[in-house]
Amino acid sequence: MKKLVVSCFVAGMAFNVNAQNYWKKNAGKTARIIFTNSKTNEKMVDKGTVKFEKMDQPKETDACIFVDPDFKYQKLIGIGGAITDASAETFYKLPKNKQKEIIEAYYGKNGLGYTVVRTNMNSCDFSSDSYTYVTENDNSLKSFNVAHDEKYKIPMIKEAKKAIGNNFTFYFSPWSPPAWMKSNKSLLKGGRLENQYYQTWADYYVKFIREYEKRGINVWGLTVQNEPMATQTWESCIYTAEEEGAFLKNNLGPTLWNNGFKDKKVMIWDHNRDLIYQRATTTLSDPETSKYASGIGYHWYETWNNKTQLFDNLIETQRAFPDKFLAFTEGCKEQFDMSKIYDVSLGELYGRNMINDFNKGTALWTDWNVLLDETGGPNHVGNFCFAPIIADTKTGEVHYTYEYYYVGHVSKFIKPNAQRIGTSSNRAALTSTTFMNENGQLVTVIMNDSENDIDTNLWIEGMSAKLSAPAHSIQTVIL
Repeated sequence: MKKLVVSCFVAGMAFNVNAQNYWKKNAGKTARIIFTNSKTNEKMVDKGTVKFEKMDQPKETDACIFVDPDFKYQKLIGIGGAITDASAETFYKLPKNKQKEIIEAYYGKNGLGYTVVRTNMNSCDFSSDSYTYVTENDNSLKSFNVAHDEKYKIPMIKEAKKAIGNNFTFYFSPWSPPAWMKSNKSLLKGGRLENQYYQTWADYYVKFIREYEKRGINVWGLTVQNEPMATQTWESCIYTAEEEGAFLKNNLGPTLWNNGFKDKKVMIWDHNRDLIYQRATTTLSDPETSKYASGIGYHWYETWNNKTQLFDNLIETQRAFPDKFLAFTEGCKEQFDMSKIYDVSLGELYGRNMINDFNKGTALWTDWNVLLDETGGPNHVGNFCFAPIIADTKTGEVHYTYEYYYVGHVSKFIKPNAQRIGTSSNRAALTSTTFMNENGQLVTVIMNDSENDIDTNLWIEGMSAKLSAPAHSIQTVIL
């Protein structure tokens, strides 16, 4: 029986799909399995192939991951991590061969396939000191220069760009305007941008873009403000939804456009999932504001240590704004402990978030620091955290955590412009997502973070491959 044209609705967007039988082209094919298993200490091991065989209606007793290539959703912009001051300072404390190893591990042909780089404009907590690019009370910004960044950060970003090539996607976020622009006269502990400096601060973004692009670093986008609802002990600045909207509508948006930067992707919010819907529906309620925003950024810190993160807020936000992409802009495991860098729970934190974020419509996914030292820093306020790669600057040893491998099960095999495919699981312990690369390759990632081994089936249009999903494992199936 010929399949009909179907219409599917997700995240506020209807897709009319000319249904095709995937197996007309792929009948009898085998799939390649890449495996990470904490019990056997296997990390991204090629386990060979598995064959698809006919399987009609599954029973309730059959554990299954169901994939339907006829249902296509958002396209992937890219996956990557932040090159902060801390990452770059740590990088250049290492021997040259270790620097080369780390660049290859993330951005090289045999690495994780990272294409996205985020960085901080002005200092953040993961800087060794607090700094800006202008002198005190320079309202004209004539003193603006990025000499601070040329020592470590810009060189490392250039190394990443060189390795990535044409898919290089770079964006930046401010943690705080200069102290003299703020109500509390400090870079730290919140405060608000004073009304009289709205335009000066907007001009600051343009200056930053120009200086980085002069140095060969193409700017793809920016967020308006990192964590605009958090009064931190480090660099921070508070905006209500209305204030962020007013700044974007009246200052930042027009200033970017008037300076030839209409193509830059501006992302609002850039904070946790808990308030994302309220912020988006408030900030973007005015069409004159909304026209300047391309995406909505978010972090995971609202309940990151709980398996019930607020993922549904993402799909509700995407339904409300189908013309805006969702961007995960930051997340990490806090409270660094060097003795726990090989815990599989670090990887499962990433796997759980990535899979659910993508299944709820996320198009861009950016980890926090790509590299930190043996203290979980440097960090000028003692806010030490984990990163996928930890380098001991005293010994030169480089440690790859399970974060690195779990991210890699997605980023290494799912390429920019891949399109997410309809996927579901009938077991709570199994989480999964599927993308189709531009070459037609189907990539399914399956994670089991439970204590129990599970035999499962990857079921696609009446064909199935039998898989083993051991406790605390993740696998990528490439068809």
